[in-house]
Amino acid sequence: MVSRRHPVVMVGTDPVEVEHRLRAGDLACGCGGRLHPWGHARQRAVHGVGRLRPRRVRCGSCRITHVLLAVSCLLRRADAAEVIGAALTAKAVGAGHRRIAARLGRPATTVRGWLRALTRNAGRVRAVFTALLVELDPLIGPLPVLGSGFADAVAVIGAAAAAARRRLGAIGAVSAWQLASAVTGGRLLASVGSPGSINTSWPWAAG
Repeated sequence: MVSRRHPVVMVGTDPVEVEHRLRAGDLACGCGGRLHPWGHARQRAVHGVGRLRPRRVRCGSCRITHVLLAVSCLLRRADAAEVIGAALTAKAVGAGHRRIAARLGRPATTVRGWLRALTRNAGRVRAVFTALLVELDPLIGPLPVLGSGFADAVAVIGAAAAAARRRLGAIGAVSAWQLASAVTGGRLLASVGSPGSINTSWPWAAG
């Protein structure tokens, strides 16, 4: 798992391209300094992605060490963003956690934890992605109210992903759950703090 001691920088899903951008000085710290290679975090298995060994980097200005996390993952989760997203989507249309777990081949307690986490964060997630949706498509009309904060949050994530594809073409051609990971800094299901601010650096462009 990614250590809590190292801030996370979201990057694309192609490790070769990410490494190229890192060595070219194209990845920046929040302070504006350039990030430089600084070893690796420990290897871990992510269901739906495979075995990963995230890159550790260091800012040349503030000297803070970061970990690069692909948008195919969520922070401190052992399942891919797409796997978790499939569970959230199923819940939004009425499926229970046991049926979802059986369909995905994941433990029922794990799936129940994902659903509870998004239920807790639904209002903040909906606000962040509604703002992003309007930024991407200022003429978008109001989304239908689906009857639960959970379903509304899932719907607006999907709408924002569709707007990104319309507005940005190939650069915005990512899945809704990669977008959710990128925008929230991998913290879509985080139990503390806000689910993230809108990430205008579009990190998924790297892969």
